[in-house]
Amino acid sequence: MSEMAEKDKVILHGMWASPYAKRVELALNFKGIPYEYVEEDLRNKSELLLKYNPVHKKVPVLVHNGKAIAESMVILEYIDETWKHAPNLLPIDSYRRAQARFWSSFIQDQLMETTILVLKTDGEAQQKAVDQVYEKLNVLENGMKTYLAERDAKVESNFGIVEIVFCALFGCHKAHEEVLGMKFIVPEKFPVLFSWLMAIAEVEAVKKATPPHEKTVGILHLFRQSALKSSAAA
Repeated sequence: MSEMAEKDKVILHGMWASPYAKRVELALNFKGIPYEYVEEDLRNKSELLLKYNPVHKKVPVLVHNGKAIAESMVILEYIDETWKHAPNLLPIDSYRRAQARFWSSFIQDQLMETTILVLKTDGEAQQKAVDQVYEKLNVLENGMKTYLAERDAKVESNFGIVEIVFCALFGCHKAHEEVLGMKFIVPEKFPVLFSWLMAIAEVEAVKKATPPHEKTVGILHLFRQSALKSSAAA
């Protein structure tokens, strides 16, 4: 490999089922950035992962020009700032960019952990988490009515950081339904979110990054069983 090619080399350390790593994979796919993918075993983390992310010791880590960037939301902004060519992950207009940051942060801060908590619990604790997810989804539904109405109708021409964060969490909604016996994005409750999610699923970069349904169901079952077992032993 030439010195120039080595300098521009992009490597993503991830784990295929991680919604955080999925964000970066979606962004790289959508921007059309060639990269090497390194699958990490989170039960036996590689020396490289620990070297590149000594603080959190987690995926994703993006390595560019031999320098490591950690934390998915930080990586998304780094990608957009480094590869300035279209399509952009954040809007050019400063107001639209602020709105995109606001709603992607809302999904990250208000929905991510609560949705994962539904997978990790049962009984009363799970119902409490479900109620919180629906409450936050209702806020997002109302917010997206305005956010999506202010731009062109076609999702692919507006695909960006908000779609990436939303899709990384709920793109496997059918697997969630099979494992939990319930829906998060209920069409009757959240018609805007449901239509938006269906449109996102048709974007080529998303199709490319979507793992097989049965594989996702399998790992969600394992994740849930492990979490419930740990909770019972505590």
